[in-house]
Parts: sequence; structure tokens; C-alpha cells
Amino acid sequence: MGKLRSGTVGRRFTILYAAGFLGSGIVLLALTYLMSGGRVTSVVPDQPPTGQSDLAAAEQQIRDLERQLSDVHAQQNHQLLVGSLIALVVMVGVSLLLGRVLAGRVLRPLRLITAATRRISAENLHQRLAVAGPVDEVKELADTVDGLLERLEASFAAQRRFVGNASHELRTPLATMRASLDVAVAKPEPAAQTVALAGRLRTELDRVDHLLDDFLVLARAQHGTLADRTRVSLGELAREALTVRAADMAAKTLTVDDEVRPNAWTRGSPALLSRMVENVVDNAIVHNQESGWIRILTEHDATESRLVVETGGHVLDQGQVDRLTQPFERLGADRTGSEGSSGLGLSIVAAIVAAHGGRLALLARPEGGLCVAAALPSAAGSELGTVPS
Repeated sequence: MGKLRSGTVGRRFTILYAAGFLGSGIVLLALTYLMSGGRVTSVVPDQPPTGQSDLAAAEQQIRDLERQLSDVHAQQNHQLLVGSLIALVVMVGVSLLLGRVLAGRVLRPLRLITAATRRISAENLHQRLAVAGPVDEVKELADTVDGLLERLEASFAAQRRFVGNASHELRTPLATMRASLDVAVAKPEPAAQTVALAGRLRTELDRVDHLLDDFLVLARAQHGTLADRTRVSLGELAREALTVRAADMAAKTLTVDDEVRPNAWTRGSPALLSRMVENVVDNAIVHNQESGWIRILTEHDATESRLVVETGGHVLDQGQVDRLTQPFERLGADRTGSEGSSGLGLSIVAAIVAAHGGRLALLARPEGGLCVAAALPSAAGSELGTVPS
């Protein structure tokens, strides 16, 4: 039987049952004590006295007997009181034990329902509690949870279908518009205004395409399943991201303090984890100062593998930094449609970290700049293709 935690229903049931047993024991002992103290003892001499001297002697004998009986009765009452107190102490322990046992038996079905519900996530919404037994309050609760899970499964399925359909429906007109621009520019001697307009439209189409891609990744991280889980090195992903963005860092003359180690292993979707690392590195490059610096490291221990990216810059407000994981939140931006980014980068990072059971911390550095730390469950020591314990 599971341990009853302080403040839980099990603890309250234990106290309630124990109070009932203890109260009954106190009443029983009190009645026994009162009834034992209500006896009246009288002594009658065997032969009536015949003379005056005999009468005085008999009275004295009666008084002596009454005193002896009173002493004996007081001693008996004392012994009964001590025994009652000992019995009361024993009843306290017995009452708590019986209350705990009864509370455990009463709450056992609820604990089973709670444990089964906790095992159900977005990846196995098809599972049900399916509690058998008589139609009582516990079964009604289980059936209600099963109904809720059924509605959630339908809602998640509808969202996944919408994401898939939207990706096709929105990408098709984007491709059509690009093709139309290419046809217009490819005509003999196109007007200069047409070429300039085509360039601006291509830029905006690229932004829309990138924004659409961000939406799809965010939707997959928040509502999708991680069917492609495998063992992934955060160090290797960080090294790849730095290599791909070497030109961007050189353009801003950024100094990189590289402490990337390849042994920071975790388990998850390689595509999503790669996108997470790319977004963190992109954020450090785009929102950095000219001739600034970036410090990136990967580390691990027995339980976690961590990616930490720090940048210098202006002193930031921690309250504003905390909101950066919300979609379209930017530091110091009055409008959501800024030129620098879509405002989804760190939102995607937060969703991917959460989908992999990790933790994300965004900290405003006291000296200025930002520290982004993503901690994921470690897979060091686990064999490829097996889930780490």
C-alpha cells in the first residue's frame, strides 16, 4: 500500500476512521469505569448485639470494615483508571492502524485510476482506463475520464489533420506565386520595375514560407508524436549549426567561445532536436551586437545533457526575457512583424524541449546579454535503440 502523503484524502480518511474508533473506545471505557464505581457495599453482622458494650464493639467493627472496604474500593478504582488509560493508549495505536488500512482499501481504486491516467500522454491517447466492477462512484469517475480521453484523442487527431492539410494547401499557392514571378522576369527585356517588384515579392514569399515552416514545426512539437526517437548528440548538432552559420558570424565579426563536447547524448527526434539547436544559435547571432561574442557549451551528467548558449549585449529585464517563449514575443519590439525574425524561434525551442521531457531556462545575465540553457534527459551509457533507464 502506497504511503499516505500529508494533506491528502488518504490522511484525512485515516484521521476520520481513527477518530471514530478512538471515540468509541473512550465511550466504552468511560461507561465501564462509571458502572464499576456505582456499587454500594453494606455489612450486616451475623448476630445482633445483646448488650451496650456489645453494641459499641459492633459499631466499631462496622466502621473498621467500612474503612477497609473504602480503601479496597479506592485501590480498585485506581487500578481500573490506570488500566483504562493503558487501554486508551493501545486504542490510539489500533485506531490509527485500522484507519490507515481502511483508508487504503477505500482509496485503492482511485490510486489505480490516477496511476493509469498519468501513464496516458499525447502519444497513447488511444488507451483507456476500462475499469470493471459494479456501477458506483469510482466506476462513474473512470468512465468520465475515459470519455474525456476520447474527446482529447479526437481533438488531437483533428489538429494533426489540419496541420497536414494546411501545409499542402498553403505551400501550393506559394509555389504558384514563385512560378508566376519567374515567368514574368524570364520574358525578353522585362521592365526594371517588374524585376525590382519580383525581388521584393520573392523576399516576402521566403518570409511567409519560413513562417509557415515555423508553424508546422511548432505544431508538431506541441501536438505531434516523436516516432523517430533515437540517440542524438547535442554536441554534434551544435557543431553542425556553428559550421552552417560560420558566414553569418563572420559578417558580424562575432567571437565564438566553443566548448562543445560530443558526449552530451539524449534521446529524441533528430529533426526536432536539430531545429532546437539551430534556433538557439540563430537567436544568439541575430540578436547580438557587432563584434560581440557567443559562448556555447554542451555538458552532461548521469541524468541530464545540457546545451548552454550565452551572448553579451545590453542588460535585459528578466520579466521580458521570461515572455520570450511565447509566440511572437520580442525584446524591445512594438510590433509583431519585425524584419529580424518571426518571433517563433524560442517558442519552438521551448515546445521541443517540453516534448522531450526537458527544461528550458532563459536568464538575463547581470553583466548584459542572454543565457539560454536547455536540459534534456541524458542517454549516456544507453545502447543505440534502447531507452535509457
